[in-house]
Order: sequence, then structure tokens, then C-alpha cells
Amino acid sequence: MIMRKRPRRLRSSAGVRAMVREHCLRADDLVYPLFVCSGKKVKEPVASMPGVFHYSVDQLGPVVDEVEGLGIPAVLLFGLPASKDDRGTQAWCDGGVVQQAVDVIKKRCPQLTVVTDVCLCEYTSHGHCGIVEGDRVLNDETVALLAATAVSHAKAGADIVAPSDMMDGRVAALRDALDGCGFENVAIMSYAAKFASSFYGPFREAADSTPQFGDRRTYQMDPANGDEALREVMLDVEEGADMIIVKPALAYGDVLYRTKRACGLPVAAYNVSGEYAMVKAASSRGWIDEKRVVMESLLGLKRAGADMVITYHALDAARWISEG
Repeated sequence: MIMRKRPRRLRSSAGVRAMVREHCLRADDLVYPLFVCSGKKVKEPVASMPGVFHYSVDQLGPVVDEVEGLGIPAVLLFGLPASKDDRGTQAWCDGGVVQQAVDVIKKRCPQLTVVTDVCLCEYTSHGHCGIVEGDRVLNDETVALLAATAVSHAKAGADIVAPSDMMDGRVAALRDALDGCGFENVAIMSYAAKFASSFYGPFREAADSTPQFGDRRTYQMDPANGDEALREVMLDVEEGADMIIVKPALAYGDVLYRTKRACGLPVAAYNVSGEYAMVKAASSRGWIDEKRVVMESLLGLKRAGADMVITYHALDAARWISEG
């Protein structure tokens, strides 16, 4: 039998496979999330996320040195304040934990890009992402506080602010507020397609942000809706977003692919806490090869269209990449 087309020829050796490889994962594709808390000398493990810690500001030095040393270009900061109230006032406080962390990191590692999560859920006593009236989360009143939070992060030295609240019109409000305060060079990385997902459970433990009543389905997106996700993305593009986040990642590869093709901006996939925790749990039982599953998953997000991957696996992945 004459067989002229033999695709296996291009898989015949490691060298040939490397020559024809369509996508690759590099350390500079990664963004490492950090949970910053109040207090001193705190480095506490997050029980549901092995390898992830709460850090007080004075303990950030070694981990950001490691991030930079591994060639990871950016960190994404989440804050756990000493106290909470119904308006989340610690979110935009000049002396807040995120604001302090930004200042410390930029002084220690000035070339490291600092991205800050802009939301109220970690700071409100009720755990919702905005101002609550009765059982409703108010949109426009919340947007004003998010804008104030973004400006406070920019004042502290943040390079990029990342609104994750899913309020209508918040990207335009942040852009206007930043520009009006002289921070026109601070970029906005918008959580444009953020779904009301069951994969966020471990994060809510880590950030102490579980809603005290109801859920977030009136503002985060229905997981069934891909077309609506694209509408959200394009609204944020029109409002001035510089980068787009799709969250979660692994179950939303179709949204990631469509977003990259449609929006014309750099796109990040957020490989979220539940996705991370499942890999850690299965690997701890010996059911999967952690390194191979992590690298395959992250590479799959690149193949689907991600320019960046926000992941709690970033330190391990960067080490594995350096090992070849």
C-alpha cells in the first residue's frame, strides 16, 4: 500500500516535534496571584490551596524575589483587610494592605509589573462585590467606589488595575477617574467575561469573601451564555479596557477562543482556585502526574488564545519550564 500522507513523520523524534510545535508556554506568559493580609510576620497556608499562602506586607520580599528570579513578569494582588464594613471602605484607603503591598513591591522589584484586583468583596462585611440595599447589589453607587479604589492603587504605584466586580459601566468609570487624576498610563485589565462559577470556592476561603446571603448570579455571568460573554467583552473594549480576562479558564476555552478572535486586545485566562485545587488533590492521591497535567492545561489555554495565564501554578510552572 502506498501512503503518501503520514502525519506521524512529524512526531517521530523530540527534535522534529520541537521544530513543528505550534504553541509554547514561557515563564513570561504567567501572572502569579498573591493574597496580602494585615498584621506582621504572617505567612499562613490556605488549607484548600496547597502551596498558596496569606502574606503580610513585611513577608512579601522573598516571594516577589522568587517570582522575579523565575522570569514571571507580573503579580496580581488581593487584599485581606484588618476590618470590614458594609461599604468596603478599606478597599480605597491609602494605607490599605494592597496599597502598602504595591509600594513595597515596586520599591523592592521595580521591574516587576504589579496588577491589583479592584473589587469590594474582600472588604465588605456581607461579602458581595458592591453596595447592598436590601437584597440588591447597587450598580452605579458601587462603580463610584470602584473608581476610588483604582485611583488609590494607582497612587500607590500599581501598573495595572483589574476590575473584577462585573458592574455595568465600571471600565469607563475607572478610565475617567484614572485619567482625571493624572494616571492615564495605568492600564485596565478587565475581568470582562467573569462567570458565576462553582470553581471559585477555594478562593473565597483564601480571600474571606463568601457572600453572607444570596449569591452573585445577578452580576456575574450565567455559565450557559457564550454570546453574552462576547457582548460583555466588546462593551469593555469600547469603554477603554487595555486587556481582557476570561474567568474561569479550563471550562471556558470556547469563550477564550472567541474573545481572542473578536476583541483585538491581549487576553488573559484566569486558571482559578478550584481548577488549581482539583489538580493538587488528585496529584496528592497519586491519581495524576501533577507536572504533566499542569503544563498540558496551561498550554491548552495558550492554544485556545490566551496571551497570559493567571495561575496559582505559576511558580511551579516557571521552574518546570526552566528545567526544559
